[in-house]
Amino acid sequence: MGAKRRFKVWRGDETGGDLKDYEVEVNEGEVVLDVIHRLQATQTPDLACRWNCKAGKCGSCSMEINGTPRLGCMTRMSTFTEDETVTVTPLRTFPVIRDLVTDVSFNYEKARQTPAFAPPVGVPPGQYRMQQVDVERSQEFRKCIECFLCQNTCHVVRDHEENKRAFAGPRYFIRAAELDMHPLDAKEDRKEYAQASMGMGYCNITKCCTEVCPEHIKITDNAIIPMKERVVDRRYDPLVWLGRKIFRRDQLDGAGQAAGTPSLVGARTEGSEVEQHHGLNWHREIPPPQAAPVDETGRLPISEITADRAGGPSPFGDDQTFPLPPEGLNYAHPERD
Repeated sequence: MGAKRRFKVWRGDETGGDLKDYEVEVNEGEVVLDVIHRLQATQTPDLACRWNCKAGKCGSCSMEINGTPRLGCMTRMSTFTEDETVTVTPLRTFPVIRDLVTDVSFNYEKARQTPAFAPPVGVPPGQYRMQQVDVERSQEFRKCIECFLCQNTCHVVRDHEENKRAFAGPRYFIRAAELDMHPLDAKEDRKEYAQASMGMGYCNITKCCTEVCPEHIKITDNAIIPMKERVVDRRYDPLVWLGRKIFRRDQLDGAGQAAGTPSLVGARTEGSEVEQHHGLNWHREIPPPQAAPVDETGRLPISEITADRAGGPSPFGDDQTFPLPPEGLNYAHPERD
């Protein structure tokens, strides 16, 4: 027989809930998920908990244990002292369905919006060739088990629900970095897409996502920081800056409009939210313009300098196509009233 240990487990649903006290038998070598299963078998058969492999490879049993996002099947009871009360709660960032089960559909929506691998032009399937060093460069990011602990611990969405619309999160930043490093990926706008449409500028590299990753992926050092550096090279390199000053995109678009091309902003269709922009329909609600946040001295904070959008037209060309249908994309021109 094992020793009795004290647990606090959150019980409830989307309408509310509270922590309930339990005393559970714990045997040597067990993990937190074992204790949850014993609770279901002996005391609370209606306790809801999501799990699958119990081997740290499916990412299903994500929960917060003593306030830290962790996998229940990879958290050994031996890491806690015998007189310590173990508190188990659902992932805080996502809506609760019931007890320890949360609705993580936000992550799958962001996955659908991320452009997929684009095969190289003129190379048939089965003929792809790449060096081993290129394989190793992005192989680290393929270890992701999609437990979404990094998404849960990222304070950009954890503490600010309103950011979810514009922020993809660290799990999809490493996906963008993986494809950007892939020598056979035919898309050349991964960096611009990550900056303008995935909200990479919101990330201030606190490395909290790296700390909770059960696969020990260096999310910040090996993916987010390199991607940020590439964006900076593209946007703030002096030669590139000079070129953008000489040939401003909005002036070129204005000249094209004078020559009979479609308007940059487009026209609203009567009775609908369909917007015409270079042949694409933009269906989603356009956020209202906001004044720049300044302090009492009238200066912009550092967070404004690293904002996720550069205040320009679409970062990808008119001839680009993505797996996401045009009506699912979200773009608001910064000059729109």
